[in-house]
Amino acid sequence: MIEDDLRAAFARHEPLTPSTGPLRAAIDRLAVRRRRRRHRWRAGGAALAVLGVLGVGVPLFTPDHAGPPPAAELAGESGRPAAGAVNVLLLGVDGFGADPSHRLADSVLLVHIPADRSRPYLISLPRDLEVSVPGRGFDKLNSAFYSGTGEARPDLEAGYDLTRQVVADLTGVRVDAGAVLTFTGLRRLTEAVDGVDVCLPDAVRSWHTRRTYPAGCQRLDGAASVDLLRQRRYLAAGALERDVNAQRYVVGLIQRVTARDVVTDPARLAALLSAAGTGLRVDDGGLSLARLMALLPELQSVDPVGLSLPVGPPVDDRTRLPLDPARAPAFLAALREDRMAQWVTRHPEQVNRLR
Repeated sequence: MIEDDLRAAFARHEPLTPSTGPLRAAIDRLAVRRRRRRHRWRAGGAALAVLGVLGVGVPLFTPDHAGPPPAAELAGESGRPAAGAVNVLLLGVDGFGADPSHRLADSVLLVHIPADRSRPYLISLPRDLEVSVPGRGFDKLNSAFYSGTGEARPDLEAGYDLTRQVVADLTGVRVDAGAVLTFTGLRRLTEAVDGVDVCLPDAVRSWHTRRTYPAGCQRLDGAASVDLLRQRRYLAAGALERDVNAQRYVVGLIQRVTARDVVTDPARLAALLSAAGTGLRVDDGGLSLARLMALLPELQSVDPVGLSLPVGPPVDDRTRLPLDPARAPAFLAALREDRMAQWVTRHPEQVNRLR
């Protein structure tokens, strides 16, 4: 009897039950967004890796929760190239653990590939640059990554997303893709190519290991590469010079990978991608693998130009750097308008010596 009463009650109230259609549609939309976000951080790994060895900076672009793409995928259709200039954001972090100091993006590199595909431009953005960080106010650029990751359950991808927003607001350019690299991934990558040649204009003494890296060109193994790229305390220009040393490492890496024909051999490229292991994450920014790969044959030169965003001396806060009011506006205008070649021609003294 009770069962019959319940059935009757349900029957009477069934017309009053709200439709499940809107709720189901909302759940489906959320699932699609999450699926697209996962795909965005996975699909572009191979193409970004190739761009990396051609001057983007670090071919460390496979997410740590997915293995390297197979050689067959790397040898797939080239597709139509991305139109216009392409900008790739690379973030270097010490690590990604519980220690908050390991969640600061101490290396911020914007790679600009002009529409004419002449050559890549490596543009270092100082970690101590004062910027507006949403939800944090004015702070150093490297704090954007930490602020985005959160504290309870750190989210590396969210840290990248907030930094990308800050960089886009600062420069006025669209960031098409990007990646996050840890020192562990850098060490493994260096070892995978049997060392990288780095040319230093002056000797560098390590504050961490007390090792001295002499002026001139030298081949560094994985541990030495990480040690060198961490140094800023004994450098005349501090962290600004460390950014230039990172560009010098990039040039050496390009030469090693090019000499080994990694770019033209999908199997070797796939093997190189697997070397970085868990020390990397990638954001393809919605650009397909085929479109990113199609950039490669269009590049007229793989020899990058190293530049640094012009900044001035600290003003009120001794640890924060403002934009140089005399040089930065013209520099950023050239970047937004895809006129970096003309800017370099007019300001050759601003080009970093990489070899």
